[in-house]
Amino acid sequence: MRDTRRARIILGTLLAIALVALTVDRRAGDGSPFVPVRAAGAWMFGAVEGAAGVVSRPLTGFVQAVVTAPGAQDELKRLRAENARLRSGLIASRLDADRSAELKRMLGTAGRGGYTVVTGNVIARRGNPGFEDAVQLDIGADDGVRPEMTVMNADGLVGRVVQAGARTSTVLLISDRASATGARLEGGQEIGVVHGVGENGRLVQFKLLDATAPMAPGGRIVSFGSQHGRPYVPGLPVGVIERVEATPGELTRVAFARPYADLTALDVVGVVVRGPGRDPRDAVLPPKEGAR
Repeated sequence: MRDTRRARIILGTLLAIALVALTVDRRAGDGSPFVPVRAAGAWMFGAVEGAAGVVSRPLTGFVQAVVTAPGAQDELKRLRAENARLRSGLIASRLDADRSAELKRMLGTAGRGGYTVVTGNVIARRGNPGFEDAVQLDIGADDGVRPEMTVMNADGLVGRVVQAGARTSTVLLISDRASATGARLEGGQEIGVVHGVGENGRLVQFKLLDATAPMAPGGRIVSFGSQHGRPYVPGLPVGVIERVEATPGELTRVAFARPYADLTALDVVGVVVRGPGRDPRDAVLPPKEGAR
């Protein structure tokens, strides 16, 4: 208790002295006896502020110099351009790797069926008079491509050549409404015709000529082949049946199938310049799901 009272007395005394000093200093003005004290305080705080400025100014000046230096902007532009070039190179490298893998798969498919192909790339999707679903290839007559040749990719039948220039050619896809392809069901002799129905290539129509023949979802379709292998060679995978339409009293049965080849994302393809010596039948079809 005694220490607390003493501390209060001392604190009160100091506050009183401070108030008296402030009053005297304010009334005395420039003649105040506290002018030296004020000068000392101003010098001390000014020194601290100056030291902080000395520390921060070099860093600020360095950043400003880097940004505004005559060659800094040019160097920044060069680095950005180099970065963009490296990104483009990486994308091109990935595309080349993807195309190389696709080409390898496609040549494997051609080898299993005994098809001799000229390989090319799809460079444009275009429509010709009378055709809606058609693509342009970067190969043509100079490469051995002729009209009415079969076009395939790693997954199966794509379409047929309808026009061949010297260095490019036009392919009508099996999804086009003007396309008609002879086909048959896997494992049997039942034949029919595959027609394009548009729908952005997602489905094709399969009309089975024998209305009494069994047909169900999951059934697989291969190309039947044309005389002398033109415009279609036999044995290429065409599609998998997704649904069968009810056609009571009709002479044909109708189904809709999903094409093996993704007709909306074509890249590497092969034009069959010579067909197989004999029909490969079902040998080119991929293994069934779940089969080992």
